[in-house]
Amino acid sequence: MAKKDIKTNGKENKKEKENKNKKSFFKGLKAELKKVIWPTPKQLFNNTVAVITIVLVTALIVFVLDLTFEAINRNGIDKIKESVQTLNSENNETSDNTVETNTTENTEDTNTSENTDNAYNTDASNSTEETNNTENTEAQENTAQ
Repeated sequence: MAKKDIKTNGKENKKEKENKNKKSFFKGLKAELKKVIWPTPKQLFNNTVAVITIVLVTALIVFVLDLTFEAINRNGIDKIKESVQTLNSENNETSDNTVETNTTENTEDTNTSENTDNAYNTDASNSTEETNNTENTEAQENTAQ
């Protein structure tokens, strides 16, 4: 039986310690709350007005900056975009003229190369005919002998 009494006494001791901890916590909380300097209603009102005023002034500054940047974007950036587009269109017109010139030159180059090929083919045909004539002449001479 002695062992059972020790076990029950251990459980009771834990409960007592928890109760003491709770009591001491609330006592400490009460003591700390007594040390707090609570603002008077007038101070509370003044501080609240100050916070709301600062928030409104900050919102007004952000709103004005937003409108300013939007106006700059609309007037400044759009004008820059338009000038870039006009430059690009001028460059495209210039490049179109260059492409037309290059196309004409390429056509002339193609005609020249075709003429060169035709001349080469004519020379090769003439050379082949001369070779055939020479072979025929030699064959006739061999036959005659």
